[in-house]
Amino acid sequence: MRRTLYDQDHEDFRDVVREFVAREVVPHQERWEAEHIIDRGVWTAAGKQGLLGLAAPEEHGGGGQDDFRYRSVMMEEFAKVGAASLGSGFSVQDDIVLPYLLDLGTEEQKRRWVPGICAGETITAIAMTEPGAGSDLQGIRTTAVRDGDVWVLDGAKTFITSGIQSDLVIVLARSDPAAGARGMSLFVVERGMPGFTRGRKLDKIGLHAQDTAELFFDSVRIPAANLLGTEGRGFMHLMERLPRERMAIAVTAQCVTETVLEQTLDYCTERTAFGRPVADFQHSRFLLAELTTQADITRVYLDRAIEALNDGTLTAVDAAKAKWWATELQTKTVDRCLQLHGGYGYMKEYPVARAFLDSRIQTVYGGTTEIMKEIIGRDLATRKETGR
Repeated sequence: MRRTLYDQDHEDFRDVVREFVAREVVPHQERWEAEHIIDRGVWTAAGKQGLLGLAAPEEHGGGGQDDFRYRSVMMEEFAKVGAASLGSGFSVQDDIVLPYLLDLGTEEQKRRWVPGICAGETITAIAMTEPGAGSDLQGIRTTAVRDGDVWVLDGAKTFITSGIQSDLVIVLARSDPAAGARGMSLFVVERGMPGFTRGRKLDKIGLHAQDTAELFFDSVRIPAANLLGTEGRGFMHLMERLPRERMAIAVTAQCVTETVLEQTLDYCTERTAFGRPVADFQHSRFLLAELTTQADITRVYLDRAIEALNDGTLTAVDAAKAKWWATELQTKTVDRCLQLHGGYGYMKEYPVARAFLDSRIQTVYGGTTEIMKEIIGRDLATRKETGR
């Protein structure tokens, strides 16, 4: 089915991204994977190429283009070369942190932080998850206590993408422990603040090049000017912006699904068994037909969801549907495609092997599949009760 999502401007942008990936990403990926860290230089190179801060105003060094389709193009091109580790870091920067600063930040905060983000000189992270509170954000224990013109932050966060290299971290903390979800606020913590330390770089089964870390806050004194958004509305600020984060994960999942399917079709066409191509066996044809059909149908839904995100009508429920379905399809597709590769699929020199390892987290972060279904289920119950 012909796609109508993109226009010529997006395709021209694709050429820029493709050239950047070939020059700045592909030659270094194996080293990044082995060293379990990505060179900061690729961030500044992306900034110079205009690939970061796409939605930021031009006066702050951004692209002045709040069109998620450009980010979708980047995800597609990163998926084609298996650059999931770098792609996830860029996604945190542009799809999560930047919208928080643009939507909630004061003009002074934007002038301070946004130009560095757009230039790739400032790497960002968002710290919500804690050792004892994963998807249940209302269970966080990190606290922020007002002391004159500063806030004193204490607590710990874990599973933080870009945790080691981040220069700027948005932290969710309890600013009023007695107020429940209405007593949480967001704070911007900057590299070098006394009491802010990094723990170990976590050893993951996939996304090896992407640094994921623990963060610790021991009486970190944060200027009141680093409060982001409205005091006490931190939890609501998060809920309002989760649809974009979940769409980024869903689109990434779709891009990986399509890439792995194309690679597997090529492999099955070229690889022979019992004297004929693997693709000639009925089981292979039926499986590829099933996976391709599911991917094509998912793509139609996601393209429509991207359009809804752009025009401001994408609901949290629709984003939850996109997230759980696309990521579950991704893990299923990659697993089946690895099987079609036989023993070679287990070899890391084949892209499907890395995709297998990198894909598993997709159904977990950004809200697990179970949490997505709970969001959808609650909406169904509400509709039943209200007669909507």
